[in-house]
Amino acid sequence: MGGDVFRPLVRMRPAAAIIGALALGISVPAWAGETAITCTNPASGASFQIRIDYDRSTVDANPAAISERMISWRDEHHWNYTLDRKSGDLKVILASSTGGSFLYDRCKLER
Repeated sequence: MGGDVFRPLVRMRPAAAIIGALALGISVPAWAGETAITCTNPASGASFQIRIDYDRSTVDANPAAISERMISWRDEHHWNYTLDRKSGDLKVILASSTGGSFLYDRCKLER
């Protein structure tokens, strides 16, 4: 048999790795690919989108920590974001030399 048959799953394309893992009965996270989520500031009614790339672990191209419960990231302004994947609550911490502030938004998550 050729050497390609035995190459590790981590070196395969992401879709092939997921299919291979499923065939072997290995647990694979239910999220993959890229999605846009609309969030709204309940105080002002202003809405905006965030783009989550699960394959690259990024939000709006910023590195993110993604778990089944939370997604957290930091943007170029050094603001910290935490998205609760169950409730859709998004907490934004705005750092500043005067103490900073918090914003609370609500995101519409796919169910």
